[in-house]
Amino acid sequence: MPDLRRDPVIGRWVIISTERKKISVEKNPVENEEELKTCVFCEGNEHLTPSEIIAYRKYGSLKDKPGWWVRVVPNKYPALGIEGEIHRSAEGMFDMMSGIGAHEVIIETTEHNKELPDIEDRKAEDVIWAYKDRIGDLRRDTRFEYILIFKNRGRAAGASVLHPHSQLIALPMVPVKVKQEQSGSKAYYDFKERCVFCDIIAMELSDESRVVTENDNFIAICPYASRFPFETWILPKRHYSHFSDIEKYDVTLLTQIMKTVLDKINKALDNPPYNYLIHTNPLKEPNSPFYHWHIEIMPKLTRVAGFEWGTGFYINPVAPEEAAKFLREEV
Repeated sequence: MPDLRRDPVIGRWVIISTERKKISVEKNPVENEEELKTCVFCEGNEHLTPSEIIAYRKYGSLKDKPGWWVRVVPNKYPALGIEGEIHRSAEGMFDMMSGIGAHEVIIETTEHNKELPDIEDRKAEDVIWAYKDRIGDLRRDTRFEYILIFKNRGRAAGASVLHPHSQLIALPMVPVKVKQEQSGSKAYYDFKERCVFCDIIAMELSDESRVVTENDNFIAICPYASRFPFETWILPKRHYSHFSDIEKYDVTLLTQIMKTVLDKINKALDNPPYNYLIHTNPLKEPNSPFYHWHIEIMPKLTRVAGFEWGTGFYINPVAPEEAAKFLREEV
């Protein structure tokens, strides 16, 4: 019998229907030698990207030259433009504003076929430091209200370049999904005087059936009302709202748990396409007692179709308890 489960943060319902186990992993295409040579993100091809914004590189190496291990560049085809001022206008009842924002690419490694779990710890930590550094810099721009960091891994997840990279987009408004999380979190806090995410962490640590792994500062779970099979969240055990407030020890432990979780997903699901994203408090809002930053990882194993688009319900053929157990047991 299927379950209807309600997400405790925004009130979204999902259907856990284990009788519909139709999962097919779309393989990442194998690149030929010529494609590898012309990869714009590989070391030695720095001239094929816009000039770097920051890079972590060997002492004495030159900007936009080899010698780096993490490199951040503007997106060559940005969703939003960095230049100009924000102008709001109307067309009758419709609202419009100028498409101002920032769109950057974080190139995570020089090695074309190595993902975060395969990178040595110190260099993997620098990917997280790059996220933090870029948010810290861009939040000083008063035009921006929100910064989303996300990764598309594989063609089916939206990646146009297969070299390991993630992206950052700074927006002049707060996205609707983040507003929904904030609104739901605040309603929960107003009623119970507790953070809903902190309560989720306490519940999952007590129950353990949906815990994938944990360390001193972070926990990874398959959420109770998972939208997608093997959807996994990483949450800091300490309550704070802004991802950019992470400290040195947090970075080390966050890198460790991300490497562990992504490695488990890769091994258990045979290197699937996936997306991950970091949900954090809007830039201009202080730390709040009700909002808790977190990372959502979503393997692309099922397709969103008419029912989902028409109702906002998701149908998940794998119970999160089953998914967490499977990932837990994957070495």
